[in-house]
Amino acid sequence: MSFYKIKSYAKINLALNITGKSSSLHKIESLVGFVSLHDEILIKKIKSNNHKISFTGKFSSNIGKSNTVSKLLKLLDKKKLLNDKKYEIKINKKIPTKAGLGGGSMNAANILRYFSKKKIIKITKKKLIFISKLIGSDVILGLYSKNLILTSKNKIKKYSNYKKFYTLIVKPNFGCSTRYIYSQVKKFDNPKFNYPDKKMFYLDYLKKMNNSLEPIVLKKYSKLRSIKLFIENFTKPIFVRMTGSGSALVAYFQSKERCEIAKKQFNKKYKNYWCICSKTI
Repeated sequence: MSFYKIKSYAKINLALNITGKSSSLHKIESLVGFVSLHDEILIKKIKSNNHKISFTGKFSSNIGKSNTVSKLLKLLDKKKLLNDKKYEIKINKKIPTKAGLGGGSMNAANILRYFSKKKIIKITKKKLIFISKLIGSDVILGLYSKNLILTSKNKIKKYSNYKKFYTLIVKPNFGCSTRYIYSQVKKFDNPKFNYPDKKMFYLDYLKKMNNSLEPIVLKKYSKLRSIKLFIENFTKPIFVRMTGSGSALVAYFQSKERCEIAKKQFNKKYKNYWCICSKTI
């Protein structure tokens, strides 16, 4: 049996607000997009007593045996949804870890979506969403891989036919601990996205938004603050914003040419930092 190939796209938060806290989890709302940067997943059914999961690629070295994919398979086995069938999964990691790009969560989401689409697991949409939430809070976003508005009431509204942006995604040689960054949240935002509208993805609206976690990260990491100032002052983006809890920054451009020029300028200044030109999908 040959492998089935899946593209697992990186998630970006075009805007993110912290609107409260319930028990140990923070309540967030976000304008979410996806970019062409993606991990490659190969999957096939095998004759074995155990699943086989392997990671290769630039960003595979720090992934442990306990990860979102192993957690997903363990959960599906526990619920007997795979009917004792085993799978080999190979993932080429092109999305940086601890970057706020949701690489691991999107891997789990796309594998779960594959199992559902191919009717390997037969469950309702409600159960699918329930399982995704058991893996991680943002796994549900990867079930759609479209522009989304996540409201503070935990509702999701999907959008299509929106303006595309070219993006320069940069990541310094350190990551951010999501748990630590959220632990430093001291105040909450008033909800802004509870009445979703396509206009929220318009340029004029996006420029006025922010990521509420960004000031916390920039305060802790002066390097990241310097990087953002450089991108804003020397590469002429529409705007620059951190995604998720960092450490990746995303600069938005209206043209591919301007984005590629910005990449060259960034590489000249920060030779040892990872960056890539991508595009919203």
